[in-house]
Amino acid sequence: MRLVHQRDGEARTLADSVATETLADDVERADGLLSQGRGLMFRRSIPEGYGLVFSFDEPATRTIHTLFVFEPIDVLWLVDDEVINVERLRPFRGLAHGLADTVVELPAGVAENVKPGDTVRIED
Repeated sequence: MRLVHQRDGEARTLADSVATETLADDVERADGLLSQGRGLMFRRSIPEGYGLVFSFDEPATRTIHTLFVFEPIDVLWLVDDEVINVERLRPFRGLAHGLADTVVELPAGVAENVKPGDTVRIED
């Protein structure tokens, strides 16, 4: 599984395909209540190429904190694969929220070029 980013309004090539960027190629889903509650807490490091995805049935306001997260992270709030909000959170003190049916946590810096209106999708 990997996370693929497409910029809003990205130009199409002659083959009519869209240029994309891989944000993470080692993607884990936080499916259950326990894994969603734990997120990236207590992990001493976040590997390069790693992404943690939280999927929900309906869009709603989702809150992310970095209590017991030892490294800064980038967080994406998505609705139907469209980026609604992007935040960089500091370790131990970060708190942010946004409307989302999917939330993605990445190592800090990975989402530097991701902006609201862009598309991020999970590919198997």
